Amino acid sequence: MPDFISVLTSQWIYTAFAIIALGSTLVIITVILSENRNPVKSLAWVTVLLLLPVVGLILYLFFGRNIKNTRMISRRSRRRLRRREKRSGIDPRQSALDTPAIQQFLLGRSLTGQNLYLDNTVTVFTDGRAKFDSLEEDLRQARRVINLQYYIFEDDELGHRISDILIERAQAGVKVRVIYDHVGSFAVRSHFFRRLKEGGVEVGPFFRVTFPQLATRINWRNHRKICIIDNRIGYIGGMNIAGRYIDGGKKFDSWRDTHLRVTGPAVAALESSFCVDWSFMGGALFDEPEADAAPVRQPEGAISGVAAQLLTSGPTSQWPNIAMAFHKAIVSARRRVYIQTPYFLPNDSLLKALQTAALAHVDVRVMLPERSDSAMLSLASASYLAECLRAGVKFYFYKAGMLHSKMLIIDDDLSSVGSTNFDFRSFECNFEANIFIHSKEFTSKLLEIFKDDLTCCERVKPTRWRHRPTSQKIGESVLRLLSPIL
Repeated sequence: MPDFISVLTSQWIYTAFAIIALGSTLVIITVILSENRNPVKSLAWVTVLLLLPVVGLILYLFFGRNIKNTRMISRRSRRRLRRREKRSGIDPRQSALDTPAIQQFLLGRSLTGQNLYLDNTVTVFTDGRAKFDSLEEDLRQARRVINLQYYIFEDDELGHRISDILIERAQAGVKVRVIYDHVGSFAVRSHFFRRLKEGGVEVGPFFRVTFPQLATRINWRNHRKICIIDNRIGYIGGMNIAGRYIDGGKKFDSWRDTHLRVTGPAVAALESSFCVDWSFMGGALFDEPEADAAPVRQPEGAISGVAAQLLTSGPTSQWPNIAMAFHKAIVSARRRVYIQTPYFLPNDSLLKALQTAALAHVDVRVMLPERSDSAMLSLASASYLAECLRAGVKFYFYKAGMLHSKMLIIDDDLSSVGSTNFDFRSFECNFEANIFIHSKEFTSKLLEIFKDDLTCCERVKPTRWRHRPTSQKIGESVLRLLSPIL
């Protein structure tokens, strides 16, 4: 008799669990459909929930929720920042740029409210050692304020060098603020950041992940890499504070990335972006004094006279800002579209834009790492190559190390560098920042860099690609179904 009761109890528990799981799955599917999201992403989530009801439910709670209605900053504070930015920025229609460029920057202004900034000076770094040598020198010379924001702030030799400088400057009376992403820097021991705080640095994790907020925060990552020094010097790009960006780390012989040093009025836009994130974390909305007019050190190879606009994007944005700006740039291209990205998982509109440009005989080239730091993302990326190759898009696998550069070159005078990968996560889930630049000289410099990188690449041949192993094709197809949520 006890055995019979035990069996009945087990069956009842199993039935109840199945009903709850099924009911929860149906409710979530209804929510997904009612949100009218991107159909591809909605279908991916529905597929996961139907094939893996329990696992899919957990995955959705952690990675599928929508926070578009979350306000980063109050309207009053936003207006205050806009008034500050207008001191040095202009409406793109007030510039002497040609019509396509004006339209590109007007799109950015409509999406983010950001103005266009003229007469900036920009230096390109493609080597981690050179970039961090320059950053350290600028940090040591800071006299009033340092605002530093990185996705990863590693507890290694480079991280300690940077933190030592920040502590020394803080103790010398410089106001130092640091934002790091809690998920990106999850492996860093707490004493590393505690040492910064004890040294006088104001430090805060973006979206701290604790147990009550685990499911609501772990998917939203601040992927931006920005530093502003004395409101006069700014850094933006793809390099985090970690030794592997200098020496390649344990997995790679080298690490190829792109980062920019910016001086001029566009630094105000970087400052505004940092200020919004700082306020979102609960910090006070600060108003730094105007930068002084003293000459700024310029590294060798700095390019002046550059027009620039900063675009930020994230899961709280009304629109996928940077994805839309990329789309506008690609469909407007007349001669070339060159892209460097570590991962290639384009949304449907960007995929069609690249194919359309290539079919219209625009020279479309995409450079990817032969071996990336994520095997799963590499497989998912590879699933998009065949249909692009059929349209005439040229792909190149970078063989000299890890290619982590995020760079877009359009024709002879428009380019973009920042933290945004060419994938769903960067376009929809991450907080990203890219600077869009109009300058023939600067674009020519990026073209030289791209062509130099080609010497370390192997071009993907369509015939060979079609004959890759069947097991690889199957893996690619499976992961492609999940690519909108990876």
